[in-house]
Amino acid sequence: MTTTGTPVAELAEQVAATVLAVPDVTALHAGVFGEIATYLPRRRIDGIRIGHDLCVVHIVVRYPADLRAVADTVRTCVEQLVAMPVQVTIEDL
Repeated sequence: MTTTGTPVAELAEQVAATVLAVPDVTALHAGVFGEIATYLPRRRIDGIRIGHDLCVVHIVVRYPADLRAVADTVRTCVEQLVAMPVQVTIEDL
């Protein structure tokens, strides 16, 4: 369970769907070594890592989007789902 009372698997799926719905976000990104993921039984959700005190989101953005605006939109949308700070990293264009 997370601080919002939602199981991590369900919350990670909600966060992933929310992030992918943001205009100009084309994909989630697992990081250089695949380390950014939520690990679940028999599967993983790349690009989303939900800890006890931080939600990390790594994304790929469509060029030539306003990168700061996209990151701010992702952060704002995800903050509505999780009860912790959100860190957004743009991994690729």
